[in-house]
Amino acid sequence: MPVMFCQVALVLLLALTCLIPSNGAGNVCDLAQRPNSRPHSVSILEFGAVGDGKTLNTLAFQNAVFYLKSFADKGGAQLYVPPGRWLTGSFNLTSHLTLFLEKDAFILASQDPSHWQVVDPLPSYGRGIDVPGKRYMSLINGYMLHDVVVTGDNGTIDGQGLLWWDRFNSHSLKYSRPHLVEFVSSENVIVSNLTFLNAPAYTIHSVYCSHVYINRVTVNTSPESPYTIGIVPDSSNNVCIQDSTINMGYDAISLKSGWDEYGISHARPTANVQIRGVHLRGASGSSISFGSEMSGGISDVVVLDAYMHNSLSGIAFRTANGRGGYIKEIDVSNIHMVNVGTAFLANGSFGTHPDSGFDENAFPLVSHIRLHDIVGENISVAGDFFGTKESPFTSVVLSNISLSMTNSGSPDDDSWKCSYVEGYSDSVVPEPCFELEGNENSYGRAVA
Repeated sequence: MPVMFCQVALVLLLALTCLIPSNGAGNVCDLAQRPNSRPHSVSILEFGAVGDGKTLNTLAFQNAVFYLKSFADKGGAQLYVPPGRWLTGSFNLTSHLTLFLEKDAFILASQDPSHWQVVDPLPSYGRGIDVPGKRYMSLINGYMLHDVVVTGDNGTIDGQGLLWWDRFNSHSLKYSRPHLVEFVSSENVIVSNLTFLNAPAYTIHSVYCSHVYINRVTVNTSPESPYTIGIVPDSSNNVCIQDSTINMGYDAISLKSGWDEYGISHARPTANVQIRGVHLRGASGSSISFGSEMSGGISDVVVLDAYMHNSLSGIAFRTANGRGGYIKEIDVSNIHMVNVGTAFLANGSFGTHPDSGFDENAFPLVSHIRLHDIVGENISVAGDFFGTKESPFTSVVLSNISLSMTNSGSPDDDSWKCSYVEGYSDSVVPEPCFELEGNENSYGRAVA
């Protein structure tokens, strides 16, 4: 009898573990490296910079970084930006460098496109995100760096993105818009204690990176800014985003990993990501989204303690046939939503393709998604889950969710819409669609 009991207990334990993402993302923020003090420091003033908001200081920033490269093997160095308005075009950082913006220091992006270098598209995308071909380099760049910090005493980096938004809306872009800050193939990156404004496209983009720590940042653009995104972990692993406020025109946070055949070929997933203690607004998009460019895969993500407000959707999973890849092992909990159009969106037919070379039989996998301990106020639609016949969404778990609907009790109350999705729900109000009402036992067998 004791042996039988142990066997039953083991089976139950294994079934329960299937309901919990088996990832290491839960402690990414706790293990994040904190910045070290640098033994050497210089001011941007020493390189002829003028903080009047009119003088172009690109050369000053470039010369300062070049000079500070010599301290890489001496403990690194700090580039200090004092109060002022420092106009610049795009420039690169170097390893073992801290870029420090003092209070009332503003780095202002030039609105002259000729002050932004043009570079090749990322290999996992094959083209620019806005238009085919090349892209403008981001304002502040790090390529193949180690140990780099962008921080300050709540200084500000302003992308002055209106010019780029107008060109995007008028379809007059020659190349794809630049981002505000971008790190490529870098590790041990820290961005903290700064305000970021008016990004032309993405605000902070980490691509092919590892060990990225983003803490105590404020990110804002106009609600009308087109397809602007706050923080984008892209084909990156061991990423922490915490204690930050992000208000964007499209998505506040978006996890990505490459586009169709290019992302499949590059095969670099986004994994081990923790997001906690954030306030998010995605005016015409989502507070947080997964995809739709997810062809390298997205997995092992934990989101907790988030406030989501005034967004078209709260939590969105986006993909399409031709993407390939996967979105799996996602755990979202302790969420408070206010004034959100659709609380949960999962769309298997979202977005476009980079070109005609995609494989129409590259079906994405969306599975093992857990949404729990979530409350919402003034929610229009509880959930839209639309998988595809070729690749249904599976193993979706909803529990302890209470949403106050704007049209609750009305004749046209249609809180949930589902197709090609299966999962399990418990203690969910309003009651979800029948595809998500599978019993716990059958769900456990389905995912075991």
